[in-house]
Amino acid sequence: MDLFDYQRRETCEVQIGSTPLGGQNPIRVQSMTNTVTLDTEACVAQTLRIAQAGGEYVRLTTQGVREAENLKNINAGVRAAGCNVPLVADVHFNPRVADVAAEYAEKVRINPGNYVDSARTFKQLTYTDEEYAAEIRKIEERFVPFLDICRRNHTAIRIGVNHGSLSDRIMSRYGDTPEGIVESCMEFLRICVKQDFKDVVISIKASNTVVMVQSVRLLVQVMEQEGMNFPIHLGVTEAGDGEDGRIKSAVGIGALLADGIGDTIRVSLSEAPENEIPVARKLVDYVVQRQGHIMVPGIAAEDFNYVHPVRRITRAVGNIGGDQVPVVVADRMDLQAAGTLASHQSAPDFLPDYIYCGQNLPEKEHREPTAYIVDADCWTGEENTYPAFPYNMLPFMGQCPAKLKFLFLSYAALTEEVRACLKYHPEVVIIAQSNHKNRLAEFRALIHELTRNGLQNPVIVFQHYAHSQEEKEDFQIESAVDMGALLFDGLCDGIYLYNNGSLSHQDIDATAFSILQAARQRTSKTEYISCPGCGRTLYDLQDTLARVKAATAHLKGLKIAVMGCIVNGPGEMADADYGYVGAARGKVSLYKKKECIEKNIPAEEAVEKLLRLIRENGDDPEYNANKENL
Repeated sequence: MDLFDYQRRETCEVQIGSTPLGGQNPIRVQSMTNTVTLDTEACVAQTLRIAQAGGEYVRLTTQGVREAENLKNINAGVRAAGCNVPLVADVHFNPRVADVAAEYAEKVRINPGNYVDSARTFKQLTYTDEEYAAEIRKIEERFVPFLDICRRNHTAIRIGVNHGSLSDRIMSRYGDTPEGIVESCMEFLRICVKQDFKDVVISIKASNTVVMVQSVRLLVQVMEQEGMNFPIHLGVTEAGDGEDGRIKSAVGIGALLADGIGDTIRVSLSEAPENEIPVARKLVDYVVQRQGHIMVPGIAAEDFNYVHPVRRITRAVGNIGGDQVPVVVADRMDLQAAGTLASHQSAPDFLPDYIYCGQNLPEKEHREPTAYIVDADCWTGEENTYPAFPYNMLPFMGQCPAKLKFLFLSYAALTEEVRACLKYHPEVVIIAQSNHKNRLAEFRALIHELTRNGLQNPVIVFQHYAHSQEEKEDFQIESAVDMGALLFDGLCDGIYLYNNGSLSHQDIDATAFSILQAARQRTSKTEYISCPGCGRTLYDLQDTLARVKAATAHLKGLKIAVMGCIVNGPGEMADADYGYVGAARGKVSLYKKKECIEKNIPAEEAVEKLLRLIRENGDDPEYNANKENL
């Protein structure tokens, strides 16, 4: 994998019905039904809608043998409608279900965390090496007959690891780490290789994008070391809905696609399944257009670790760099005269740290309560304003007394003179720019070159677009993709999004903050970890999520999980502060972290009880303040 050259990872081809995956095939997009798998008519209708939207595979939950057997009828109904989209069975907990599903689906997904191992109980187990080896043999004894069924029926498999459902056995030996996640997958892959079974796809998913990206990067490295080149399915599980779900998916999936990793993707949204397909298509199409770009002659810094990256060491300048969260710079170059600034105001919850206004610094009474960046040639030393220099004004930088200065800089402009200047001016923050077809490569090259030269100036990444208000989703997806890998690589001290179009400043600012939150770099609002729903979902997921959001949106900094069933529920609770999990039809269990606090609450009472649980634990400051004032 070349940090500075976009090339798709070479993988073997896997035959999945009439739609092969990997190899020289395009990156496929897919979704999953949320209908009950015993309802043949509903499943066929939704499968057709997904296919008509452009979905190339459709997954259905098969929680029992009856559901697996009904795949025969669903498959027949889809084919009778003239649709050849391959069907994928989703199996958890019961290997027998996988055996049956392999007779009727083109692909079967199994979860290594619960295929043979017991459901996760969060117990710390101790194994000797001999006992651990015996557990692996137990997996092989149960897994090989399934592979034989798949071989006879020309059925592909997906080994789908979920961070939220790792087995107690894996957790006890490896902990909650990317190494443990990858080993959970490799145990099964090694058996496939041993049995010469090649129609295998792999996925590693998590609601935490940092865990997801690092785990997939590590998986690729481990597979390469062991001579494997199986294709990879990408997804951020429980991404949520609306803009946050799209941005979070684009940050995680896009960071990997941008490095050529990924042969098929699913954008998991808590919405109608067919809504996922256009988002996934935009994401893929935006990345693959980088193919064939002009080479970027970058050299990686010696201490950079792609699999386990740490944040680049920088010297803090004010509130930028060092150990501080990445800042947000907003663009207001179109600021007009006093009295016409209303449309330029930031939303209160997303006030940028800095506003760049070029030469149009507003009058004091019209400024927002933040810092302003102005062009160096019109900077007067006014309080809370800072000068920005183009690189060709470098000779004048030393004469400027400002304690914080900004320098617009591209990789091509990083000359020896610029390096020398930066060495003597640690108070300079770089605003990195690129017009390259593969901006990621050029930004990486610039920042790695700074590191290689011992320069610790912080770097803010400038990304530019041209979208109308009607194209807001495109802007959100593209900017999230462009920033993902840079944030996960630890190369970014700030984000500056510029759009030459009719998008509102409020939408641009909110997108910047959402990208940082999606990448776990900075928290500015409540985060919702919610599954997309499937045939296992035990309540109206979309309506419930809307009600939970309405009741808790003011709780900034909390992570709240809304899960349709128990499959990944408790595991994802470990990453959330509070959890709302389907326990039975119309019943909900509430969690604090991974501890179940109250079981089997009627669904109509659960949102209010969730809010009460949050308040009892002191996590609703607004409520507590009002209570004290009464």
